Amino acid sequence: MHVKQDQRGFGFFLVLVFLLVGCDDQGAKKAVFAFEMTGQTMGTSFSIKASVLPDGVKADQLNIDVKELLELVNDQMSTYRPQSELSLINNSDSVEWQPVSEALYGVLAEARRISDLTEGAFDITVGPLVNLWGFGPDPLSFQAPSNESILLAMQRIGYRHLKLRTEPLSIKKNLPDLYLDLSAIAKGYGVDQVGLLLEKKGINDYLVEIGGELRLRGRKPDGNAWRIAIEKPTSEQRMIQKIVSITDISVATSGDYRNFFEAEGVRFSHTIDPRTGRSINHNLASVTVLSETAMEADAWATAFMVLGAEQGLRLAEQQRIPVLFITKTEKGFSEISTSAFSDYFKE
Repeated sequence: MHVKQDQRGFGFFLVLVFLLVGCDDQGAKKAVFAFEMTGQTMGTSFSIKASVLPDGVKADQLNIDVKELLELVNDQMSTYRPQSELSLINNSDSVEWQPVSEALYGVLAEARRISDLTEGAFDITVGPLVNLWGFGPDPLSFQAPSNESILLAMQRIGYRHLKLRTEPLSIKKNLPDLYLDLSAIAKGYGVDQVGLLLEKKGINDYLVEIGGELRLRGRKPDGNAWRIAIEKPTSEQRMIQKIVSITDISVATSGDYRNFFEAEGVRFSHTIDPRTGRSINHNLASVTVLSETAMEADAWATAFMVLGAEQGLRLAEQQRIPVLFITKTEKGFSEISTSAFSDYFKE
């Protein structure tokens, strides 16, 4: 049997977080937001809610400003737009220094930082392996690639082959065909940019979500903290694992339970370990990360899915990152959280 579900266009790392923004226990709508906006961006959906709009901030103009900002992020970071800044870099076979925008440089620098901290478990050059396993834009084969093809693809990846320079802002590819894919970090960056736009306009009580990546500030219209539900990591039906009340933080969740295929009785996750070239094979079903920025939470969620619960927990404790790991056991699912995660929810 071959199974593959819920793949999203801009990124192959599926984020599974439901929003509980304005319902009472019976599900009746009670929160009235001063501003609400939904749409499509980065190959997925987005949602923005603001509890209060300051005097002089008009909803129509805010809608326009957000759309323009999201278009700009796509023009910088998208691999699906042939003329985006990132696509032009990917399509170039130059191994010389190339100038980049401050925005793109910032995302690449953050990706490099997390790659270093995870010793390559997070790697934005992993695209050729993702395509090889059938989780990229190429047609799916629903079969594990050969060892030879994996080794060949691994010769084309490696975050250390991308060099960064601050003066002037520029990058250099040591491999002519090095391919950069920001799908595991750019949605988070987009969330942060929209949040900063709202804050510049004096909006301090808001929720911004792109593809499940969240940035929460202030309160809902009823004065309570935002509530999110972390989904139980099962492909059979959508169920809630844990509900948390939370604010003034960003959240990202990554899991391997809705995007996979099975071949000859073996289940292959969409999450590829750049260090081995193979689909991950451990008992970590999903991971939820809290961080000051959605960009950081986005990247760490992917990194921890690659590392697995044991290595991921050890690194998260070292870095004092609030993380909830949900693992598969013979009796169901088990939660493991870092001390920073537990501390965040203490009264």
